[in-house]
Amino acid sequence: MNQEDCAPEEAYEAGSAAEDDSEATRRDAGEAESSRASRGWWDRNADDYQSEHGAFLGDDRFVWGPEGLDEAEAALLGPASSLKGKDVLEIGAGAAQCSRWLAAQGARPVALDLSHRQLQHALRIGDDVPLIEADAGRLPFRDGSFDLACSAYGAVPFVADPVNVMREVRRVLRPGGRWVFSVTHPIRWAFPDEPGPEGLSVSASYFDRTPYVEQDEQGRAVYVEHHRTLGDRVRDVVAGGFRLVDLVEPEWPAWNSQEWGGWSPLRGNLIPGTAIFVCERD
Repeated sequence: MNQEDCAPEEAYEAGSAAEDDSEATRRDAGEAESSRASRGWWDRNADDYQSEHGAFLGDDRFVWGPEGLDEAEAALLGPASSLKGKDVLEIGAGAAQCSRWLAAQGARPVALDLSHRQLQHALRIGDDVPLIEADAGRLPFRDGSFDLACSAYGAVPFVADPVNVMREVRRVLRPGGRWVFSVTHPIRWAFPDEPGPEGLSVSASYFDRTPYVEQDEQGRAVYVEHHRTLGDRVRDVVAGGFRLVDLVEPEWPAWNSQEWGGWSPLRGNLIPGTAIFVCERD
Protein backbone atom coordinates (compact mmCIF):
# COMPACT_ATOMS: atom_id res chain seq x y z
CA MET A 1 0.00 0.00 0.00
CA ASN A 2 1.17 3.49 -0.74
CA GLN A 3 -0.41 6.37 1.16
CA GLU A 4 0.80 9.82 2.08
CA ASP A 5 4.01 9.70 4.13
CA CYS A 6 2.27 10.33 7.45
CA ALA A 7 -0.41 7.70 6.93
CA PRO A 8 -0.59 4.91 9.55
CA GLU A 9 -0.43 1.20 8.94
CA GLU A 10 -3.66 0.02 7.39
CA ALA A 11 -4.96 -3.02 9.22
CA TYR A 12 -3.90 -6.53 8.28
CA GLU A 13 -7.46 -7.29 7.19
CA ALA A 14 -7.26 -4.49 4.64
CA GLY A 15 -3.73 -4.68 3.28
CA SER A 16 -4.45 -2.76 0.07
CA ALA A 17 -4.35 0.76 -1.28
CA ALA A 18 -7.02 3.38 -0.92
CA GLU A 19 -9.70 3.27 -3.56
CA ASP A 20 -8.68 5.29 -6.62
CA ASP A 21 -11.30 7.98 -6.09
CA SER A 22 -10.82 8.38 -2.33
CA GLU A 23 -8.76 10.88 -0.36
CA ALA A 24 -6.63 9.82 2.61
CA THR A 25 -6.76 12.12 5.62
CA ARG A 26 -6.73 12.22 9.42
CA ARG A 27 -9.96 13.43 11.02
CA ASP A 28 -12.52 12.49 13.65
CA ALA A 29 -14.95 9.69 12.79
CA GLY A 30 -17.68 8.54 15.16
CA GLU A 31 -19.16 5.14 15.84
CA ALA A 32 -21.91 5.19 13.19
CA GLU A 33 -19.66 6.58 10.45
CA SER A 34 -16.90 4.10 11.24
CA SER A 35 -19.29 1.14 11.20
CA ARG A 36 -20.92 2.22 7.94
CA ALA A 37 -17.53 2.74 6.28
CA SER A 38 -16.22 -0.65 7.41
CA ARG A 39 -19.28 -2.51 6.16
CA GLY A 40 -19.09 -0.83 2.76
CA TRP A 41 -15.31 -1.21 2.42
CA TRP A 42 -15.34 -4.92 3.15
CA ASP A 43 -18.35 -5.60 0.95
CA ARG A 44 -16.51 -3.91 -1.95
CA ASN A 45 -13.06 -5.36 -1.26
CA ALA A 46 -13.74 -8.87 0.05
CA ASP A 47 -13.25 -10.50 -3.36
CA ASP A 48 -9.83 -8.95 -3.93
CA TYR A 49 -8.79 -9.59 -0.34
CA GLN A 50 -9.64 -13.29 -0.43
CA SER A 51 -8.07 -13.67 -3.87
CA GLU A 52 -4.82 -12.01 -2.78
CA HIS A 53 -4.46 -13.44 0.73
CA GLY A 54 -6.56 -16.60 0.74
CA ALA A 55 -3.60 -18.90 0.06
CA PHE A 56 -1.70 -17.53 3.08
CA LEU A 57 -4.76 -17.69 5.33
CA GLY A 58 -5.81 -21.14 4.12
CA ASP A 59 -9.35 -22.46 4.38
CA ASP A 60 -9.04 -23.78 7.93
CA ARG A 61 -5.97 -22.19 9.47
CA PHE A 62 -5.90 -19.86 12.49
CA VAL A 63 -3.30 -17.13 11.83
CA TRP A 64 -2.97 -14.18 14.21
CA GLY A 65 -1.29 -11.76 11.77
CA PRO A 66 1.00 -11.20 8.79
CA GLU A 67 3.94 -12.70 10.69
CA GLY A 68 2.17 -16.04 10.38
CA LEU A 69 1.90 -16.89 14.07
CA ASP A 70 -0.40 -19.90 14.12
CA GLU A 71 -2.79 -20.66 16.98
CA ALA A 72 -1.85 -24.33 16.65
CA GLU A 73 1.62 -23.28 17.83
CA ALA A 74 0.82 -20.30 20.05
CA ALA A 75 -2.13 -21.83 21.99
CA LEU A 76 -3.28 -18.38 23.14
CA LEU A 77 -6.83 -19.66 23.55
CA GLY A 78 -5.48 -22.69 25.40
CA PRO A 79 -4.04 -26.04 24.32
CA ALA A 80 -5.79 -27.41 21.24
CA SER A 81 -6.89 -30.42 23.27
CA SER A 82 -8.77 -28.11 25.66
CA LEU A 83 -10.93 -26.58 22.91
CA LYS A 84 -13.14 -29.62 22.40
CA GLY A 85 -16.72 -28.84 23.33
CA LYS A 86 -16.05 -25.12 23.91
CA ASP A 87 -18.42 -22.48 22.56
CA VAL A 88 -16.26 -19.92 20.73
CA LEU A 89 -17.19 -16.58 19.16
CA GLU A 90 -14.95 -15.28 16.36
CA ILE A 91 -15.44 -11.54 15.78
CA GLY A 92 -14.51 -10.04 12.43
CA ALA A 93 -14.26 -13.54 11.05
CA GLY A 94 -13.96 -12.72 7.35
CA ALA A 95 -14.24 -16.03 5.50
CA ALA A 96 -14.21 -17.91 8.84
CA GLN A 97 -10.85 -19.60 8.38
CA CYS A 98 -10.07 -19.41 12.09
CA SER A 99 -13.48 -20.77 13.01
CA ARG A 100 -12.94 -23.79 10.76
CA TRP A 101 -9.69 -24.55 12.53
CA LEU A 102 -11.50 -24.30 15.86
CA ALA A 103 -14.22 -26.65 14.61
CA ALA A 104 -11.54 -29.15 13.59
CA GLN A 105 -10.35 -29.17 17.21
CA GLY A 106 -13.84 -30.10 18.37
CA ALA A 107 -14.95 -26.60 19.39
CA ARG A 108 -18.35 -25.11 18.55
CA PRO A 109 -17.45 -21.82 16.84
CA VAL A 110 -19.73 -19.05 15.62
CA ALA A 111 -18.24 -16.71 13.00
CA LEU A 112 -19.45 -13.09 13.12
CA ASP A 113 -18.64 -10.37 10.62
CA LEU A 114 -20.04 -6.98 9.63
CA SER A 115 -19.58 -7.67 5.92
CA HIS A 116 -22.15 -9.68 4.00
CA ARG A 117 -19.67 -10.29 1.19
CA GLN A 118 -17.02 -11.67 3.52
CA LEU A 119 -19.55 -14.14 4.88
CA GLN A 120 -20.45 -15.15 1.35
CA HIS A 121 -16.82 -16.17 0.94
CA ALA A 122 -17.17 -18.18 4.13
CA LEU A 123 -20.10 -20.01 2.54
CA ARG A 124 -18.10 -20.51 -0.66
CA ILE A 125 -15.41 -22.34 1.31
CA GLY A 126 -17.90 -24.42 3.29
CA ASP A 127 -21.13 -24.34 5.27
CA ASP A 128 -19.81 -26.15 8.33
CA VAL A 129 -19.64 -23.09 10.64
CA PRO A 130 -22.61 -20.95 11.79
CA LEU A 131 -22.32 -17.42 10.35
CA ILE A 132 -23.75 -14.22 11.83
CA GLU A 133 -23.80 -10.81 10.14
CA ALA A 134 -23.65 -8.24 12.92
CA ASP A 135 -21.75 -5.32 14.43
CA ALA A 136 -19.16 -6.09 17.14
CA GLY A 137 -20.58 -3.26 19.23
CA ARG A 138 -24.01 -4.92 19.37
CA LEU A 139 -23.50 -8.65 19.69
CA PRO A 140 -26.78 -10.53 19.09
CA PHE A 141 -26.26 -13.14 21.80
CA ARG A 142 -27.50 -13.74 25.31
CA ASP A 143 -25.32 -13.11 28.31
CA GLY A 144 -22.88 -15.94 29.01
CA SER A 145 -23.25 -17.68 25.64
CA PHE A 146 -19.56 -18.47 25.02
CA ASP A 147 -16.51 -19.94 26.71
CA LEU A 148 -14.00 -18.14 24.48
CA ALA A 149 -13.89 -15.21 22.06
CA CYS A 150 -11.25 -14.31 19.51
CA SER A 151 -10.51 -11.81 16.77
CA ALA A 152 -7.55 -11.84 14.38
CA TYR A 153 -7.35 -8.21 13.23
CA GLY A 154 -11.14 -8.12 13.11
CA ALA A 155 -13.37 -5.26 14.31
CA VAL A 156 -11.21 -3.76 17.09
CA PRO A 157 -8.99 -1.53 14.89
CA PHE A 158 -12.02 -0.17 13.05
CA VAL A 159 -14.36 0.84 15.88
CA ALA A 160 -14.62 4.30 17.44
CA ASP A 161 -15.57 2.90 20.86
CA PRO A 162 -13.37 -0.11 21.64
CA VAL A 163 -14.44 -0.16 25.31
CA ASN A 164 -18.01 -0.84 24.20
CA VAL A 165 -16.77 -3.82 22.18
CA MET A 166 -14.84 -5.10 25.20
CA ARG A 167 -17.94 -4.82 27.38
CA GLU A 168 -20.07 -6.60 24.80
CA VAL A 169 -17.54 -9.43 24.57
CA ARG A 170 -17.42 -9.67 28.37
CA ARG A 171 -21.22 -9.81 28.49
CA VAL A 172 -21.47 -12.80 26.14
CA LEU A 173 -18.60 -14.67 27.82
CA ARG A 174 -19.06 -17.01 30.77
CA PRO A 175 -17.08 -16.39 33.97
CA GLY A 176 -13.47 -17.40 33.42
CA GLY A 177 -13.83 -16.93 29.68
CA ARG A 178 -10.84 -15.88 27.60
CA TRP A 179 -10.83 -13.09 24.99
CA VAL A 180 -7.87 -12.89 22.60
CA PHE A 181 -7.57 -10.27 19.87
CA SER A 182 -4.83 -9.00 17.57
CA VAL A 183 -4.35 -5.54 16.09
CA THR A 184 -1.70 -3.60 14.23
CA HIS A 185 1.01 -2.86 16.77
CA PRO A 186 0.42 0.75 17.87
CA ILE A 187 4.06 1.76 17.26
CA ARG A 188 3.48 1.23 13.53
CA TRP A 189 1.34 4.37 13.38
CA ALA A 190 4.48 6.49 13.77
CA PHE A 191 6.05 5.04 10.60
CA PRO A 192 5.15 5.34 6.91
CA ASP A 193 3.19 2.39 5.59
CA GLU A 194 5.99 1.10 3.38
CA PRO A 195 7.62 -2.37 3.43
CA GLY A 196 11.07 -1.10 2.37
CA PRO A 197 13.73 1.10 4.00
CA GLU A 198 11.51 4.19 3.62
CA GLY A 199 9.20 2.61 6.19
CA LEU A 200 11.85 2.62 8.92
CA SER A 201 11.94 6.33 9.78
CA VAL A 202 9.45 7.95 12.16
CA SER A 203 7.21 10.38 10.24
CA ALA A 204 4.28 11.03 12.59
CA SER A 205 3.51 11.30 16.29
CA TYR A 206 2.79 8.03 18.02
CA PHE A 207 0.56 10.02 20.38
CA ASP A 208 -1.71 11.40 17.64
CA ARG A 209 -4.97 9.48 18.11
CA THR A 210 -6.73 11.14 15.16
CA PRO A 211 -8.38 8.40 13.07
CA TYR A 212 -7.11 7.55 9.60
CA VAL A 213 -9.92 8.09 7.10
CA GLU A 214 -10.35 7.51 3.39
CA GLN A 215 -13.24 9.63 2.11
CA ASP A 216 -15.04 10.14 -1.16
CA GLU A 217 -15.51 13.41 -3.06
CA GLN A 218 -18.47 14.30 -0.83
CA GLY A 219 -16.38 13.85 2.30
CA ARG A 220 -18.09 10.59 3.30
CA ALA A 221 -15.82 8.04 4.93
CA VAL A 222 -15.27 4.87 2.91
CA TYR A 223 -12.62 3.44 5.24
CA VAL A 224 -11.83 4.27 8.86
CA GLU A 225 -9.14 2.96 11.17
CA HIS A 226 -8.66 4.14 14.75
CA HIS A 227 -5.31 4.53 16.48
CA ARG A 228 -4.81 3.73 20.15
CA THR A 229 -1.47 3.72 21.92
CA LEU A 230 -0.33 0.55 23.66
CA GLY A 231 -1.35 2.06 26.99
CA ASP A 232 -4.74 2.99 25.57
CA ARG A 233 -5.33 -0.60 24.50
CA VAL A 234 -4.46 -1.89 27.96
CA ARG A 235 -6.79 0.65 29.58
CA ASP A 236 -9.57 -0.31 27.14
CA VAL A 237 -9.21 -3.96 28.15
CA VAL A 238 -9.41 -3.10 31.85
CA ALA A 239 -12.30 -0.66 31.38
CA GLY A 240 -14.15 -3.40 29.53
CA GLY A 241 -13.98 -5.63 32.59
CA PHE A 242 -11.10 -7.92 31.63
CA ARG A 243 -7.81 -8.87 33.21
CA LEU A 244 -4.85 -8.73 30.82
CA VAL A 245 -2.83 -11.91 31.24
CA ASP A 246 -0.43 -11.60 28.31
CA LEU A 247 0.64 -9.22 25.54
CA VAL A 248 2.26 -11.04 22.63
CA GLU A 249 4.41 -9.25 20.03
CA PRO A 250 5.22 -11.91 17.40
CA GLU A 251 8.69 -11.85 15.89
CA TRP A 252 9.04 -12.22 12.15
CA PRO A 253 9.94 -15.87 11.37
CA ALA A 254 12.73 -16.81 8.98
CA TRP A 255 10.38 -18.85 6.79
CA ASN A 256 8.07 -15.92 6.00
CA SER A 257 9.31 -14.04 2.91
CA GLN A 258 6.04 -12.33 1.97
CA GLU A 259 5.23 -8.64 1.98
CA TRP A 260 1.71 -7.70 3.04
CA GLY A 261 1.00 -4.00 2.79
CA GLY A 262 3.52 -2.38 5.14
CA TRP A 263 4.51 -5.70 6.70
CA SER A 264 7.73 -7.25 5.41
CA PRO A 265 10.72 -9.31 6.58
CA LEU A 266 12.82 -6.13 6.65
CA ARG A 267 10.52 -4.25 8.99
CA GLY A 268 9.40 -7.32 10.90
CA ASN A 269 12.97 -8.08 11.98
CA LEU A 270 13.35 -4.57 13.41
CA ILE A 271 10.04 -3.36 14.81
CA PRO A 272 6.88 -5.19 15.91
CA GLY A 273 3.95 -5.30 13.51
CA THR A 274 1.28 -7.05 15.55
CA ALA A 275 0.08 -6.88 19.15
CA ILE A 276 -2.01 -9.73 20.56
CA PHE A 277 -3.93 -9.13 23.80
CA VAL A 278 -4.77 -12.18 25.89
CA CYS A 279 -7.55 -11.30 28.35
CA GLU A 280 -9.68 -13.14 30.87
CA ARG A 281 -13.09 -12.46 32.36
CA ASP A 282 -13.17 -12.97 36.13
